[in-house]
Amino acid sequence: MSIQVSPSVGSDTLLDRDDYLTGLLKLIVETSPKASLQRIEPQTSAWLQELRQSAALWVRQSTLPTTHDEEWRTTDLSSLLQVQFDNNVETRHSASLDITQLTLPEAVNSRLVFVNGVYAPDLSAVSGLPDGVIVSNLAGLPVEKRLHEYLAQAQGSTEVFTALNTSGMSDVAVVWVAKNVVVETPIHLLFISAGETATISLPRCLVVAETGSSVTLVEEFLNRLGAASRREDAKSSKEEVYFTNAVTEIWIEENARVSHTRIELDGAEAFHIGKTAVNQARHSSYTCHAVTLGAKLSRHNLEVWQAGEQTETTLNGLTMIGGKQLADTHSAIALNFPHGTSRQLHKCIVGDRAHSVFNGKIFVPKPAQLTNAEQLNRNLLLSSKARVDTKPQLEITADNVKCAHGATVSQLEDDQIFYLQSRGIDDNAARHLLINAFAVEIINQIPISSLRERLTQFVSR
Repeated sequence: MSIQVSPSVGSDTLLDRDDYLTGLLKLIVETSPKASLQRIEPQTSAWLQELRQSAALWVRQSTLPTTHDEEWRTTDLSSLLQVQFDNNVETRHSASLDITQLTLPEAVNSRLVFVNGVYAPDLSAVSGLPDGVIVSNLAGLPVEKRLHEYLAQAQGSTEVFTALNTSGMSDVAVVWVAKNVVVETPIHLLFISAGETATISLPRCLVVAETGSSVTLVEEFLNRLGAASRREDAKSSKEEVYFTNAVTEIWIEENARVSHTRIELDGAEAFHIGKTAVNQARHSSYTCHAVTLGAKLSRHNLEVWQAGEQTETTLNGLTMIGGKQLADTHSAIALNFPHGTSRQLHKCIVGDRAHSVFNGKIFVPKPAQLTNAEQLNRNLLLSSKARVDTKPQLEITADNVKCAHGATVSQLEDDQIFYLQSRGIDDNAARHLLINAFAVEIINQIPISSLRERLTQFVSR
């Protein structure tokens, strides 16, 4: 089904505030696969239908963000409006996809694959998981699980792109870890965009770590060309235009631990907007390693809500872009209770005419006494025409805290390059060595060795 999404397309109802959003919503709703909803329990299916309708109503009363909005003033979405989408979400491509190079040896039997937002059981493998762990789409979720208490219940669910995802939600990647279960094997969620025309996919992920549990999660977003072929065979392969609008909700209950690695490696002509919403109960721990490498335009909204005392949050980020890419990272951490801690380090490597954006907010209200929050954004510009916008923010009303934030913007130092050349290293190798050293501080924090090696090779290229 092909629909031209343009400002002239819209509904005749008085509720519609933005014709483009109305057309986009119509495209998503009319082409959303219904089969997955039909395979789940009727009561849950009815609840999901109501949830989708409520989200659609919210979208119709919203407007697309512009550079006049403070939160989007450095990210222009006008290029997205120029694309004619043909939202064919059929999975006919999944049978011919070769994902051998994309799998992780550590997660060979703990992998979920979605193609164009649709579950691909033929590419998935979940036989290597302990009892008490559910890794499945909605159809495999037991009825007794309290889906309505978690799905679409996180803070920020009415944000326009989050609501758009909910309005077209046809399936969900679910990771549910039972009480006191420690999952030694990392769980790999692979979201692949595949199609001959410009498509929109709406990946949705729900993670629930019950009390005392521990899990390591890897999310990857990329196109069917694969991570290796995109960079090595870019001249012989036509890049695909597509739009990925992803939402991940993570619920971490008391004394639970979640290590989350998120890799965005979409095609050079793709658009990617993602939301990660995290809710942490008391004594819980959340660590995120967010790596942004692909897409023509990408934005990641990372929002953490500490809902209990003595909560730990660690955010590590790496953005590496070139050409005319734009990569935007917006993070927000709300430390709402005493003795909370947060540590954030986000690094950006920007070359050519690329544009990197970082906006990090930390909220410390009056009840959050004796908290410790650190935030640092470091940027490395490889070209005189590269651009970075950085805005670390602290909003503190508590009076007994330890908080610090900062940002740096620099280029490769001539004296460092000269020093390496004096040791027999040529100019090009010296520059690559310094770039690798800048990035490796983030990459080395990732707990999966094969993924560290893959990312190190990518940075080296």
